[in-house]
Amino acid sequence: MTTRRADATAVVRARSWRLFRGVLAMLVFALPVVLLGLAVRQQFDPLIRADDALSRAATGFTVRHGLVPLLTVIQTVSLPIFVYLVATGVAIWVWRVKKLKGRALWAFVTMMVGWAIGGISKPIAQRARPAVDDPVPHAEGYSFPSGHTLNITLAAGVLVFLLWPLLSAAGRRIAVALAIVVPVIVGLDRLFIGAHFPSDILAGHILGLGIMFASWIGFIGKTASTSSPGPSHPA
Repeated sequence: MTTRRADATAVVRARSWRLFRGVLAMLVFALPVVLLGLAVRQQFDPLIRADDALSRAATGFTVRHGLVPLLTVIQTVSLPIFVYLVATGVAIWVWRVKKLKGRALWAFVTMMVGWAIGGISKPIAQRARPAVDDPVPHAEGYSFPSGHTLNITLAAGVLVFLLWPLLSAAGRRIAVALAIVVPVIVGLDRLFIGAHFPSDILAGHILGLGIMFASWIGFIGKTASTSSPGPSHPA
């Protein structure tokens, strides 16, 4: 009985410490996003000027080189609803076929929570979208942070962690490369199609990464393996 109590206490302590580390990681990533958001709300002149200049230069480049159709396609396929439909399908496959229930559940919940956080963040900042001229389409809703960027960064990272123990060494390198390249492409698309300012995109990347790493550290941990269907104990 004493041994069982000691084991239970050790598990509670380990989980509490893991959760604390996750919260700490989220705070570290959230700080620059909050600072950017405050700068946007307070109309911090150097940031606003830089954002406006870069946005105008990017959309001007798009118009001159006829990139609107291509960027519109990227914008459509990277919509969060499509991204999460694919990612949820992968999570279901990992759950049902590979029997990694805990890992798949972690991935799905993390992505849905991140999607919700992104949606809640926009009304807080209440930043208007960049003003663009035809033929660049004008995006609707608030601008800060970029929802496309946040969600693709989050989903790409979560999928890497989800599939990591199932991939070969070469597969892991490819997965990491895609998790970097694809969000960068989507972020550039948001800038050059005039949907977001650079600071919106930067905030989306940081927040997506923060949610992913904080959730992983807090609920799974670096020692998770293919043989474990649920969260593992920290090293």
